[in-house]
Amino acid sequence: MSLRTLTKIPSLARPFVIPLLAWTLLATPRWVLAQPPAPAAQQQQTPPADASGPQGEIGPFAIPRKPEPPPAPPSPPPVRSEAEKAPSYSLSVNVPLVTVDAVVFAKDGQFIPGLKKENFRVSEDGVPQQITAFNQAQAPITVAMLIEFASSNYTTAFLSDALHAAYAFTDGLRKDDWVALIEYDMKPNILLDFTQDKTAVLRALSRMRAPGFSERNLFDALYDTLDRMALVKGRKVVLVIGTGIDSFSKKSYDQVLKKIKQTEDVRIFTISTGRAFNEWYDANYGRTVGGQIRSLNYLQADSQMETFAKLTGGRWYNPRFQTEFADIFRDVSDAARQQYTLSYTPSNQKLDGTYRKLTVELVDPQTGQPLVIRDRKNKELKYTIISRQGYTARRTVE
Repeated sequence: MSLRTLTKIPSLARPFVIPLLAWTLLATPRWVLAQPPAPAAQQQQTPPADASGPQGEIGPFAIPRKPEPPPAPPSPPPVRSEAEKAPSYSLSVNVPLVTVDAVVFAKDGQFIPGLKKENFRVSEDGVPQQITAFNQAQAPITVAMLIEFASSNYTTAFLSDALHAAYAFTDGLRKDDWVALIEYDMKPNILLDFTQDKTAVLRALSRMRAPGFSERNLFDALYDTLDRMALVKGRKVVLVIGTGIDSFSKKSYDQVLKKIKQTEDVRIFTISTGRAFNEWYDANYGRTVGGQIRSLNYLQADSQMETFAKLTGGRWYNPRFQTEFADIFRDVSDAARQQYTLSYTPSNQKLDGTYRKLTVELVDPQTGQPLVIRDRKNKELKYTIISRQGYTARRTVE
């Protein structure tokens, strides 16, 4: 009972309450009034954060930490000898082997066999090279037929020549040959991927009846075809059948020539169409149309087709009649299958990406003079050598 509570008791009752309160305090046990703290042995003691060492009955023994020794100074680097200071890598450059395919034809177009390595002389930029490998082989061919399929005022004449040429070439294919069919107007369109099925080729040709566009973007089509042929292995041929006229290709004539020079393993054969019709038209209506000489466009186109073929060791054909196609494709087949393969390591070992001109000649190994070939009647036989006119050297990877 607090003092504030006593002040509230009436004064008459105070004499009785105060003695009672005193007696209550004297009779109450001590443990009720106050609880002593627990013994030290029963309290849970937490060691100091920095204390360490064995624990005793009254707590841990405080043992001071030993100071850590300073880190040892780094050891000096070992002394390297001059030989060890040299770089541990080596760099070697392998000059690629240059391979040239050559075809030797007689005047009548027949392939001349039986020549030996000693009969050939290969010159690069006028410098004779040492031929290290030589072979005469006949192998299957992989052909991409690139056919112009465009509309014009003379569609019937030009398209008829192109289709007759394609049919004649298909008939001359062998079972091991591969052929793809690509037509082009504004852009190239693959009608048939590489196949050995002649029937599939004929079915694809039968769909070429009604061209829809008049544009002839030859440069774009040829550039795209050469790109695709780069992924094909084997003896590759691109057979271009068309007028040779280009309307407005994105690729220029110079870009196509550069692409052809950079393509080492593809031979291009070209067949110009519409020669008979052009001669008939000029004879009946004259060469001038609208103040311009019409025939100049076709003369320029023929020159382009001939250049494409010569750069790759192929041949250009300009037939007048459809009856000539059989002989043409027999010639193409012989040129593509039968050839001499010459390999050499160039004396100019610079990998500078320059274009290098090639010349292939037939020589007498004893005299070094041009080789004279005679037929069975001991008459001198005129011959023609067809090979690439050059190649583009590789560049060093920087």
